[in-house]
Amino acid sequence: MQAEIISIGDEILIGQTVNTNAAWMGEELNAIGIRVHRTTSVSDDKQEIINILNEASARSKVILITGGLGPTKDDITKKTLCEYFNTEMVLDQISLDRVESFFKGRGLPMLEVNRQQAMVPKDSITLHNLRGTANGMWFERDGVVFVSMPGVPYEMEWLMETEVLPRIQTFFKRPAIVHRTILTTGVGESFLAETVKDWENSLEEHNIKLAYLPSPGSVKLRMSAYGGGSEEQLKAKIDEKEKELIKLIGEHVYGFEKDVLASVVGDLLRSRQATISSAESCTGGMISHLLTSIPGSSDYFAGAIISYSDQVKIDELSVPKELIDRVGVYSAEVAEAMAEGARKRLGTTFAVASTGIAGPDDGDGIKVGTIWVAAAGPKRTVSVLLRLGKSRERNILMASNAALNLVRKEFLAINY
Repeated sequence: MQAEIISIGDEILIGQTVNTNAAWMGEELNAIGIRVHRTTSVSDDKQEIINILNEASARSKVILITGGLGPTKDDITKKTLCEYFNTEMVLDQISLDRVESFFKGRGLPMLEVNRQQAMVPKDSITLHNLRGTANGMWFERDGVVFVSMPGVPYEMEWLMETEVLPRIQTFFKRPAIVHRTILTTGVGESFLAETVKDWENSLEEHNIKLAYLPSPGSVKLRMSAYGGGSEEQLKAKIDEKEKELIKLIGEHVYGFEKDVLASVVGDLLRSRQATISSAESCTGGMISHLLTSIPGSSDYFAGAIISYSDQVKIDELSVPKELIDRVGVYSAEVAEAMAEGARKRLGTTFAVASTGIAGPDDGDGIKVGTIWVAAAGPKRTVSVLLRLGKSRERNILMASNAALNLVRKEFLAINY
């Protein structure tokens, strides 16, 4: 099964809006055995849209379209689809009632352009959007499915999960497919590949493919088993190979599928009724942000001290001035003293700290990307030296994740 994704909007082509929709849809489609083999962005132009629909329908069975469904003049997708499918607009009363309720509930006037949102193509199935005013539309022609959805990610994702994906799975008979994603951190892609090369070579005889998906501070390993048996049989093969992989790289594995490192650390802390705080210099609060982005993090996260200046490190974290004078603020000793100071000051089980040069330039004789992170716990304090690149944004994120990974590894190494 092949699918194509068409993103409509001048704002995408000029770089004003980043097209995150295509990546999200590709992942979701792949999970149900449908491969996206092309994504296309087109302008808000009727003929351009019609041309790409003709091309896509000759190649693919599923065509997903996002964008151009708003109430303004430049939103032409719905009218263009009416022309393409030789149909007309009709009023959908359910949609009208919902749009009227939407504006009434917010104390806003109902304009004629808003009423037009309730007009839908006669020969389509209306996919009611309970997250906004622009409905989705499902068309069928010669065994090809066309689905048009709003470009707002929050609305598109809801429609995909509640309407589009279930309908696709019912409409098409698809081959069995099983995916498994193993999440690693603290190890590079090339080192992983070298470590697992013999294991990776053994996958072919089981009809399993492996993909490496690197991101700052993390590498995802995705196994995909296609055909060659039922879904249960494919799962059994994946389970067997996953166990073998964990034996090889277990210390670097922090989770599976859509886990995030901060939530994994949070679960470990919660399981021990432990707490954590942070003392951040070069990461500027990113560690705290990652921790607090997890719902329920108030169970274990106490707070943070953003000690960007030396004086704050001295005054608020009790880092000895003579230590800074002797070894320099960018050092393992200072990172460890910061973590210990935060743990004592905020009264937590653990504390993490960061100090170094995030970039983009060198500083005080230290090369950019040189960062120390530390973790202080009930039994010991540990630190790690990171040698990263010149991207300030990437360095901050990678250092923050490295600090969290230190806590995770402490749980593995010591029985707290």
